Amino acid sequence: MTGPFRYTSPELPGSAAGVVAGVYEQLATDFGIDRAPTFVVLSAAPDLLAAAWALLRESLLTGQAPRTGKEVAAAGVSLVNRCPFCVAAHTMLLHATGDHRLAETIARGDLPDDPGHRRLLAWGKDMSTPRPFPAAQAPEYIGTALAFHFINRIVSSLLTEDTLPGGAQRYRLVRSVAGRSLARTVRRRLVPGESLALLETAGTAPGWAADTPAGTAFGALRAAAHRGAELLGDEDSALVRASVAAWDGVAPLPLHGEGLPDRAERPGARLALLAARAPYRITDEDVAAWRGPSVTDDRLVRLIAFGAVCAVERVEATLPTRTEEHA
Repeated sequence: MTGPFRYTSPELPGSAAGVVAGVYEQLATDFGIDRAPTFVVLSAAPDLLAAAWALLRESLLTGQAPRTGKEVAAAGVSLVNRCPFCVAAHTMLLHATGDHRLAETIARGDLPDDPGHRRLLAWGKDMSTPRPFPAAQAPEYIGTALAFHFINRIVSSLLTEDTLPGGAQRYRLVRSVAGRSLARTVRRRLVPGESLALLETAGTAPGWAADTPAGTAFGALRAAAHRGAELLGDEDSALVRASVAAWDGVAPLPLHGEGLPDRAERPGARLALLAARAPYRITDEDVAAWRGPSVTDDRLVRLIAFGAVCAVERVEATLPTRTEEHA
């Protein structure tokens, strides 16, 4: 384990090949961060890496909706999921857009002055509420929010809380400087769909994004992540799905014993369920109980991804059936 990685030793840029190298190249050019731990941690499972990157790129980085608005909505998701790593990342990316006051307002946990930004932040925290954006922008906003419901869980399960080395993201000046260094990349206009050639899996696009690159990417991520259920027996995978289905899909509340499988008896089910509903509560003991010497990084990543995608689908199921727009 090195740097921010808690339980894995990912393949870093420079030594990667194939799909992983292709994703790293796009990360550097389109995201501006060639060693983004959020994605590097998935490199042991190239199909997951490519699909997670494609969903983020085709929803957050491309399209017509304002980047600032999508970052605000994503910050709401990361706040409700208790993911300080991602909240700090959104703060820096808001600095990159030039919205410095807004960035620090969210960093402090305060509400934005602008009513539209307040609605987007609130919607990110609870996607079952009316959507504060036009119907034409739904694939971008919903894709961004669901991408971070997945990413938050991967990050909270497998990374430390530090977005920058030594926890430097805690300092306002560092956040501002880091964001400004990404300004040129953030303001570029990207061609939609260029990440789709990297996908190794295919799935069904959701109704909220049918016939869009974001929908294709979401279907691929869902298909790739569900492969992690194969690491559990039928009974354990059913337990995880049933528990997540019974959750309200709004807030990842901690589990207090009841309904949480015993670490010694059902460690895989426990780990996947924590990844879905309370990833910030995963401990070294939880991982060690499931991960013996023969369990490789890709198996751990896939199990976490299975829990994460179950949660994503539960949140998706709470979306209103009718888009309500705000002026």
